[in-house]
Amino acid sequence: MDAAQQEATARARELQRNWYGEPLGALFRRLIDDLGLNQARLAGVLGLSAPMLSQLMSGQRAKIGNPAVVQRVQLLQDLAGQVADGSVSAAEATERMDEIKKSQGGSVLSNTTTTTSSSGAPTVKRVVREIQSLLRSVAAAGDIIDAADALAPSHPELAEFLRVYGAGRTSDAVAHYQSHQN
Repeated sequence: MDAAQQEATARARELQRNWYGEPLGALFRRLIDDLGLNQARLAGVLGLSAPMLSQLMSGQRAKIGNPAVVQRVQLLQDLAGQVADGSVSAAEATERMDEIKKSQGGSVLSNTTTTTSSSGAPTVKRVVREIQSLLRSVAAAGDIIDAADALAPSHPELAEFLRVYGAGRTSDAVAHYQSHQN
């Protein structure tokens, strides 16, 4: 990717952050993780082609043009929050995704319901995924590991944090988070 393409991608991601609350790549990856989907299934539920979803995720394209797709994204965010807090089972989520796929609708994406459970508190998994997403938006896993290795001699706790959240599995990061909440 040349400098002009990198600049265009960065600009698209900034527009996405302004319009949708975060870059769509991070939002869609979280939906994929939370709902156990792959990109093709997510594209199908949203009513997008797989190439269009890929372009939105990579920042090659900034905006979702169809208001019904924006509404489906919102519905999936709400569903992912319910799955994360345990109020909706995986089987129920699959049924709901089929309903969402058929829905038509609104035009506004709200980022307020995506980080809270039904009690209003962020779920541990959601907090961990937000930390992972932020770190991974800044640097690739290999670079994060290199930084952790450089920090390890003088700051072992920070190095561990970088390794666990920047390049580790979500389940390991959840365990790390919970062990440090005393």
